[in-house]
Amino acid sequence: MHDNTLILIEVGALLLGMSLLGRLSIRIGISPIPFYLIAGLAFGEGGLIPLDASSEFFAVGSEIGVILLLTLLGLEYTASELLTNLKQSKTAGIMDALFNALPGAAFALILGWGPVAAVALAGITWVSSSGVIAKTIRDLGRISNRETPIVLAILVIEDLAMAFYLPVLSAVVIGVSLLQGAITVAIAVGVVVLILFLALRFGHVISRIFTPEHNEPLLLGVLGLTMLVAGIAAQVNVSAAVGAFLVGIALSGKVAQNAGEVLTPLRDLFAAFFFVFFGLATDAGDLIGMLVPAIILAAITMATKVATGYLSAKRAGIGVPGRWRAGFALTARGEFSIVIAGLAVGAGVAPLLAPLATAYVLITVILGPILARVPDARWFKATLKRRALARAS
Repeated sequence: MHDNTLILIEVGALLLGMSLLGRLSIRIGISPIPFYLIAGLAFGEGGLIPLDASSEFFAVGSEIGVILLLTLLGLEYTASELLTNLKQSKTAGIMDALFNALPGAAFALILGWGPVAAVALAGITWVSSSGVIAKTIRDLGRISNRETPIVLAILVIEDLAMAFYLPVLSAVVIGVSLLQGAITVAIAVGVVVLILFLALRFGHVISRIFTPEHNEPLLLGVLGLTMLVAGIAAQVNVSAAVGAFLVGIALSGKVAQNAGEVLTPLRDLFAAFFFVFFGLATDAGDLIGMLVPAIILAAITMATKVATGYLSAKRAGIGVPGRWRAGFALTARGEFSIVIAGLAVGAGVAPLLAPLATAYVLITVILGPILARVPDARWFKATLKRRALARAS
């Protein structure tokens, strides 16, 4: 059979299967991410039927998926909103980083993976899944709740922190000398700061390049600019994903709104490729061996996320039920954790980091939306009421 024909068959069959898995996730009420990861594991290295012919296709598609994920995330904010949130919630952001990055770093060192893997695992456990959490908040009707701005502020700070963390991680995993690493990181951070400055001062000018009234040229233009900037960013050792994120931030007004609408279907398609490809590149046999460490890590860092949300909401004067809602809402990890793991494993850092990250994300992304519902349960409300009465007496 011709290679191109086999690619069409493999990709078509997998997309059809992913569609059915997506419907199942909607029916169950959880994110489809774990199903896509499992699909990749089933047909990847050590899986049931390895999809060798289409692996390169999915590799390219997964790269585009990361770029689109970050672009759409950037379109949700303006540069001024990012800076405002950073100023208002910097204490919560620092607390979030300390509570959740340090356990990941310590865990990697305990496993004997070394300092480079520690930097990567710190990022994996630090960053919550904006997509899963935003969907959970919408599904539970909490958009107007008092604690929701706290949750969103923490997510925004994490997204912004990634713009600096990913270039640092890229330099670290390359294994360059201390001086070369310092220069690489300085250039990368300088580029990020420059793009943020341009987005803040000249974002409206960049938006005028595009016409929001016509979908086709808008789609082609925004996608072209995003991929161009992502490629240039990667060339100067800034993550392509960060470049895409900053393009999204630079666009504003009607252009940003309409671009989000036309890019969303593409994002959904290629983001699914990304999660499937990560599963394809992970040996299913290794996943079983890393299941217990993943459960332990998930238990520790989901608890630290709950503490982050609870204490941040408490500082903002939110009542006890809202504090718990904020804490439980933040527990899911997802897209960024996989991006970080993919970057580290692709550079040859701790091969077992991929199965650990996959199992870890599977656990948190399944349990996260379930835990987010706990504060609304009758038994939980009754427990809080009893404790309030006991304190008052």
